[in-house]
Amino acid sequence: MSGIAAVQARIAELRQLVEPQATTSTAASSTASAASGADATFAAALAALGVDPTQYAALTGSTATSTSGTATGQGLVEAAKKYLGVPYVWGGETLDEGGLDCSGLVLRAMTDLGVGDGVPRTARQQMTIGTPVSSLDQALPGDLLVFGGGTHIGIYMGDGQMIDAPKAGSYVQIRDVFATPTAIRRVLPQEAAAAADPSAALSAALTTATAQRTVLNLLAGTAVTS
Repeated sequence: MSGIAAVQARIAELRQLVEPQATTSTAASSTASAASGADATFAAALAALGVDPTQYAALTGSTATSTSGTATGQGLVEAAKKYLGVPYVWGGETLDEGGLDCSGLVLRAMTDLGVGDGVPRTARQQMTIGTPVSSLDQALPGDLLVFGGGTHIGIYMGDGQMIDAPKAGSYVQIRDVFATPTAIRRVLPQEAAAAADPSAALSAALTTATAQRTVLNLLAGTAVTS
């Protein structure tokens, strides 16, 4: 009972912050932009408060991924996942060519993130970008894994898995890292760690009346079912 009361008290505090702003009208485009920009912080704050971020995503259409404008390693993984099942085509770097090869997948995913300018085309060239990572144990999602001295490249996903376009007759897929990489390169930063103070993070994330009411409703539902 005390846990429910604590959540309800927190809801009341947040409502005091929300209500003065709830009557302020804004242009639809501005509201959508502000709401999407807060997604990553919302997800961290909701999780810290015991609310499943996927529940928020289902209600609002948010992907709960970073939309801060900074490309991340996790974002690179997600960008590459869009091409799962695409056939391997040697030299392919766009779907217009019928498929992708290993370095074409890397270039395509980087380009989709808006950071493809300056990324070289081949695996042997791509193994020179970013900064070196000493071992697979130190690798993080989005790091580039290079094999055979530059004959093949994939994108590390974490937990010993990678996404790549392996060879002719195959397709873009997720699979276990099959060998010790020749080189590992970190080309993008990781998503920011969750804020230490979830209450402060939540307050900072509530930048629009719509988003504020959505989170308060989620918290209210948590209180009811606790």
